[in-house]
Amino acid sequence: MARLVMKFGGTSLADLDHIRNVARHVKREVEAGHDVAVVVSAMSGATNQLVEWCRQAAMLHDAREYDAVVASGEQVTAGLLAIVLEGMGVNARSWQGWQLPILTDNAHGSARILDVNGAELIRRFNEHKQTAVIAGFQGLHKETGRITTLGRGGSDTSAVAIAAAIGAERCDIYTDVDGVYTTDPRVVPKARRLDKVAFEEMLELASLGAKVMQVRSVELGMVHNVRIFVRSSFAKPEDIDSKAPPSGTLICDEGDIVEQQVVTGIAFSKDEAQISIRRVEDKPGVAAAIFGPLADSNINVDMIVQNVSADGATTDLTFTVPWADYERARATIEKAKPAIGFERIDGATDVAKISVIGIGMRSHAGVAAKAFKALSERKINIRAITTSEIKFSVLIDAAYTELAVRTLHSLYGLDRA
Repeated sequence: MARLVMKFGGTSLADLDHIRNVARHVKREVEAGHDVAVVVSAMSGATNQLVEWCRQAAMLHDAREYDAVVASGEQVTAGLLAIVLEGMGVNARSWQGWQLPILTDNAHGSARILDVNGAELIRRFNEHKQTAVIAGFQGLHKETGRITTLGRGGSDTSAVAIAAAIGAERCDIYTDVDGVYTTDPRVVPKARRLDKVAFEEMLELASLGAKVMQVRSVELGMVHNVRIFVRSSFAKPEDIDSKAPPSGTLICDEGDIVEQQVVTGIAFSKDEAQISIRRVEDKPGVAAAIFGPLADSNINVDMIVQNVSADGATTDLTFTVPWADYERARATIEKAKPAIGFERIDGATDVAKISVIGIGMRSHAGVAAKAFKALSERKINIRAITTSEIKFSVLIDAAYTELAVRTLHSLYGLDRA
């Protein structure tokens, strides 16, 4: 049979009863004849507690020691799951990231994976039929020998990287939802679960507000062509037929999708802020003077709109930044005022970004125009627009977020099965 990677998040491993349920899922796949590597997150709430202890110990703590502390949450979960699996008669062993090893760069707290050695896991599959239970979210910086962590959602990235390293047929991401939906079902009750979604579409959905998958894990899947399957961990293992197609969403190559919709999904984010710089000198080098200092401060700029200069001397420039960076971004621009040359700064934090995503947009004209008309009929004002090959985004007043999402969801026929 095939090699599988199964990844379980913190809510799926919240306590020992949940861990036993996860173990039954793993045992089901082992008994179906698969070679299984399980990647686990820390138990729900554990990482937050560890982070808080670090802050209480010292507000300005060493990032290397921070990683040593927070990586311990996954170590506990991996050990407990291995113990439970052994008790169920499954030959299992826990692994830490450094034992494989999962090698990363030296960016503690947000390290990037450089290489994963899957040779020992494959040997144990072949010789001992041993199930591997691997602590996600963590790795090793080889030169210093220090434990590193991959940042929030890093267990997803660990799972996809391990799947690539062992040549897994699929990487199953078990979570508290049963797949990827056309939009948030809490906003649009008629939202549908997608059977398949292309890597590029999932990248856009994940980066634009959908919380199901971590962006870097989807990037890895696309680079290494690892098929990722999002499914629910709360389904009863005994009710799942291993021989039948599982229920969930497959994230795969565009070529694996036979019928492509024009629009696949609607994403939205309320964590946005708008900054407008008024009467900026219209001359070469001004954009660099504005966005250079923001980049140096690690502030991500998203939507950018520049008005046409009427007098040839000054113009207005509007852009968005994450809501959490709003005050810092304003302060950065004020500090750079002598180099930029502007009259004043206006800003707003009561804005939302609505994004429409679909690989079918490549071959269909007028997709965005339909949205603009529909929003205008609902008296929803668009503050800014950005487009790419497979998506477009609009910035609107946050009060109209749900109305806009519902309007666009219906406009593109996503309500219909």
